[in-house]
Amino acid sequence: MKHTVITIARGYGSGGRTLGLKLADELGINCYDRDLLRLASDESGINEALFGKADEKLKSLPLFKIAKRAYNGEVIPPDSDDFVSNDNLFNYQAKVIRELANTESCVIIGRCADYLLKDCDFVVRLFLYAPMDDCIARVMKQNGGTEKEIIKKIEKTDKHRSEYYKYYTGREWNDARNYDLCLNTASMSYDKLIEVVKAYISICKE
Repeated sequence: MKHTVITIARGYGSGGRTLGLKLADELGINCYDRDLLRLASDESGINEALFGKADEKLKSLPLFKIAKRAYNGEVIPPDSDDFVSNDNLFNYQAKVIRELANTESCVIIGRCADYLLKDCDFVVRLFLYAPMDDCIARVMKQNGGTEKEIIKKIEKTDKHRSEYYKYYTGREWNDARNYDLCLNTASMSYDKLIEVVKAYISICKE
């Protein structure tokens, strides 16, 4: 396989993270998810805990009401008062994602990676989703809880992902035009889904 980076955006309960890990294992490449926070911390010198806190803080903000320019690739220098702002923490995550993508073949989950790497011809951008009933069943199996609790969690998480994506990219998270391939994870097994992705890479990227 030539140098290929696979980005995964996914609905909560779709199994997208599991698929990403399995796909990376099948291809013999690294999969990056929350470990991007550690790498961004190493890159910036900013405490890793602040990156996690920024994620949680953003969940409580009405992001869709805030005017924001899409990410433009700039990081704020340490002598600025905004060095540890939420936006600059995102900037450093974006910097790490770009550096990883240019250095190695890998799978990157979330973090607007599809947008950040949209101009790279070696990138395959996936969006993974599933019907609500399937998402509920998967979350219930993994985490337990009542159906009402799980539906609330799914709706809340997907709403946050949508607003986060819109805030940093100016685009709609679930718009198929942002991606190369959209897959319903309820339509086939993980193994079959991996074969579909591998076939796509073979046809379009080799």
